[in-house]
Amino acid sequence: MTSPSQVRLKPGDTIGILGGGQLGRMLATAASRLGLRCQVFSPDPDSPAFDVVANASCAEYADVEALELFASDVDVITYEFENVPASAALVLSARRPVLPDRMVLETTQDRLAEKDFVTQLGIGTAQYADVNSVASLRQAIARIGLPAVLKTRRFGYDGKGQALIRSPDDDLDHIWQELGTKAAILEAFVPFEREISVIAARAADGQVECFDVTENEHRDHILKVSRAPAAIPERLAAEARDIARRIANALNYVGVLAVEMFVLADTTGHKVLVNEIAPRVHNSGHWTLDGASISQFEQHIRAIAGWPLGKPVRHGEVTMTNLIGEEIHTYPQWLTVPGATVHIYGKGQPRPGRKMGHVTQVGVAAGTKSG
Repeated sequence: MTSPSQVRLKPGDTIGILGGGQLGRMLATAASRLGLRCQVFSPDPDSPAFDVVANASCAEYADVEALELFASDVDVITYEFENVPASAALVLSARRPVLPDRMVLETTQDRLAEKDFVTQLGIGTAQYADVNSVASLRQAIARIGLPAVLKTRRFGYDGKGQALIRSPDDDLDHIWQELGTKAAILEAFVPFEREISVIAARAADGQVECFDVTENEHRDHILKVSRAPAAIPERLAAEARDIARRIANALNYVGVLAVEMFVLADTTGHKVLVNEIAPRVHNSGHWTLDGASISQFEQHIRAIAGWPLGKPVRHGEVTMTNLIGEEIHTYPQWLTVPGATVHIYGKGQPRPGRKMGHVTQVGVAAGTKSG
């Protein structure tokens, strides 16, 4: 099997992308500009990434024959979402390099394993405890205190698979039943001042490049607005970038990852705690498409192709606004805003909570639109 350090694609070679959502679409577009072809594998026939590639494989991730045919058509494989089934990653990695390495998924797909990994690096997180029953939930609450957030260990995103426990009077039996899992993690609620993220790219030779720290606003557990740079002191921004760098190196990572963090006030001023790791390009990095000298998507393509990473240079103050659900119908208004660039993902009908597109604004005050 080819090791990551031996992957050296040339223009005309083909990258296989697992997942056909908007992230896969933007990865394929970035690869195309560099003369690289992409083939997308997704079980959804309406995948928006299918629209921008010449070849697509529409099959279930459990279809071993389809996976093998897909692998035979590409030179390296990556993914746009972290919940790639381990069995599919195993089949593919036996035939082609899978980057980031499938072993990364074993850490980041499990919230408990991820928290253990981060704390073993000496990096701070919220207090947490393994929970596998109502009895162990009560024990965890006694140790961690309330309020706290109960999360499934796997497959949660955009607020799904979690519940806030506010007081001892909450019905724990009902909460546990509603969560519908036997493997969960309880995390202490963090009274954060702001949420930030660092988008970092790491090459196989160990080169790491970080974008400016991004400040994020969530609404109904879904990212709504990202701003770069985050309104934090440079000392704190440097600490956040260093944390992302340490995580990428410890994972021997190849590609782009996002590290989500909380900023908290303490007796010494401020500190950051790691919330989650996303082993892929990330929604909070969309501002880089128009607001930096190189996008997170091109960085990822360069890393998995074995090409040198770029040095990200931000063009100014940048705001990214997600168009969620019916908000996609406001795109004509955004087209008239100076400094704004509209990205529409080519999905079907808008649904509540569904990310349909986004707008980046460079050098314009956050969230402002002209009249």
